[in-house]
This record gives sequence, structure tokens and C-alpha cells, in this order.
Amino acid sequence: MSNNNSNNQYAYKATPATFYGAGVGPGDPLLLTLKTHQLIQSADVISYIGNTDGHSQAREIARHSIEARTSAAEEVMVKMPMSTNRSLANQAYDEAAMLLRQHLAAGKSVVFLCEGDPLFFGSFSYLLQRLGGDFACQVVPGITSVNAAAATLQQPLTLLQESFAVVSGRHTDQQIEQTLAQHDSVVIMKAGQARPRILALLRQTGRWQDGHYLEYIGRDQQRLVSNLDDLEDQAGPYFSLFVIVRQERPV
Repeated sequence: MSNNNSNNQYAYKATPATFYGAGVGPGDPLLLTLKTHQLIQSADVISYIGNTDGHSQAREIARHSIEARTSAAEEVMVKMPMSTNRSLANQAYDEAAMLLRQHLAAGKSVVFLCEGDPLFFGSFSYLLQRLGGDFACQVVPGITSVNAAAATLQQPLTLLQESFAVVSGRHTDQQIEQTLAQHDSVVIMKAGQARPRILALLRQTGRWQDGHYLEYIGRDQQRLVSNLDDLEDQAGPYFSLFVIVRQERPV
């Protein structure tokens, strides 16, 4: 096989009038997949979530891929209020879907960038609900913060008969407590505002020594705390999580 044919099998180009959800990984730009990189290179429109100040974590992760384009793409930032008020979030998704719908109806390819994986706590899910019935859609998976956390800790999430669960800091105390009691390994996402409450639950359930805390995984400001006695009992950043694994693992 010639080099040209060999290279072509790894070439991927965005298709017109198609909506893509593409994971950019947890934070390290080197963990962005080749397929997502090539979508960024070829899509007509690149969209992503940003805060009300105009900063986008997803775009920052993919910045080198965007800047490496031979021609500029149209960029659409979906400004999302950092609030638990779902009516505000749904209004932002409605407005974004309306704008992206116009691009897709005009025959343009649109790639929506998501931190981690598009379908794991991903904003793309809500746009897929709004656009998926009317346009061709494809999803390109990405490395989640859960996988990156396990790699950072060098701790397997599950072994043999161990059970594993993922919950959110937005779950109730009872739900988190039950999960910690029932499962060997637990990841608690969206832990920032709930950090004091989660620390209290880890003490109450006897899982204090099993806990690890990480924030901004794969980024310059990454922080890892494996001795929870050293972790401040106060709210932390949005991009943070707890990994709880048994100290004694099956062999």
C-alpha cells in the first residue's frame, strides 16, 4: 500500500449539513483525538460553551487545532450562565439551537466542542435533543475527566468483582451516602460547590481514607489532594471531582 493510501484511511472531513458533537478531552490539548482535530480543521462552523465573560474552556483546549486551520471558520460561542437554574440554561440552549439550525439548513457543517466526552455530562446532549430530529448528527467521543483522574492517580476504577458508580455533587445527601455504601469505587462529579457536604459524607460513611480530590485535570493549574485532611473544607472550582476507591483491592 502506498503512503498516500495509508494516509487517506486516517483522513476525516466534516460532511455538509451535519451536526457533530466532538469531545476535546479533560484539559490537556495532547489528549484531543485525531478525529476531533480533523473535524476542527474541516468544519464550516465551530461552536462551544462559554461563560458570560466570554471565556470557553473547550475552545482553550482546542485552541491549537483551531489556529492551525488553513482558513478561518465561523465560531459560535454559546454563553451559558453558571447557575443551577435550568430555565436559564434551557433558554440559552434554545437560542443556540436556533442559530445553529440556520447554519445547518444552509448546508454548513457544524462541530460543537465539549470538554471531556459529548455525552457524559455534556452540553451537546441538550443541543442534540433540539436538532437531532431534523439534521444528520454524529458524535465523536472524547476522554472524560473520570478516565484522566484515574490515570493521574494511577488507580484502576474497577477490578474483577468491584462495582463502580458515578454521581454528581448535585445529588442529595441520601443518594450520595447510599452510593458510597453500595459501591467499591465512586466518582463524584461537579464537586466544587458541594465540597464541604461531600467531605462530611465521606466521614460519615467511613470512606474518608479512600477519597482523592482533583481539580482542573490536565491543565496548568491541576491540583491533586490524596490526603483529604489537607483539603480545605470550603467550596472549590466547578471543574473538580472526587475519586473514591478501596484501599484494599482484589488480586
